[in-house]
Amino acid sequence: MALGIRDQLVNALAAETPACASGYMLVAVDGVDGSGKTTFATAYAAALKKLGRRVVLIHADDFLNLRAVRHRRGRHSPEGFWLDSYDYPSLARHVLAPFGLQGDGVYRAAATDHGRDVRLDAPLVHAAPGTVCIVEGMFLHRRELARRWDYSVFLDVPFTETARRMALRDGTPENPDDPGMRRYVGGQRLYFADASPWMHATRVVDNADPQAPRIVQAHASPGPGGRV
Repeated sequence: MALGIRDQLVNALAAETPACASGYMLVAVDGVDGSGKTTFATAYAAALKKLGRRVVLIHADDFLNLRAVRHRRGRHSPEGFWLDSYDYPSLARHVLAPFGLQGDGVYRAAATDHGRDVRLDAPLVHAAPGTVCIVEGMFLHRRELARRWDYSVFLDVPFTETARRMALRDGTPENPDDPGMRRYVGGQRLYFADASPWMHATRVVDNADPQAPRIVQAHASPGPGGRV
């Protein structure tokens, strides 16, 4: 059976993902809320496994700060969304260091449960040498993280489309310019202004149609879609 467009693309990404038999690899799948990161990263991980690679998939949302920290600048603050969403020290200690240079592969898959708003004492897991660790989440090309990745993907989707998906998923306003979306869209625009993630990703993928994603020119300048 012929492969679909998405499967062809993730197979191509998997084939070019660097290998390291004795060490570990860190890979990022970045994009705004609603860009399809989890689905894309899951398909990408499956493609790597088909090539015989060991893979660990980490969800950055399992390293969110607790609500008191996330909302300390105000429940609707774009700055708070951009600056306070994630517990980066825990992500670095439990994931990035274990899978980085000279890492030992002993990691924890989560630090918090944001649904229950509690910290977790997740078990330690030892990944075998050569494992690829895929981290999917927002803001992964921010300045202190951009150089940590051995390979990275940025999913480029217009805010008009991501807001539509979020409305279906979360019941939020469908219009990205609605005041109810100010925190999320505004915070992600702050990320774009500060970090220009498309300039640092190994591959930029237009994921406006998740069944037919396509690689676009890496290091492209901001266009009329989600980046403005």
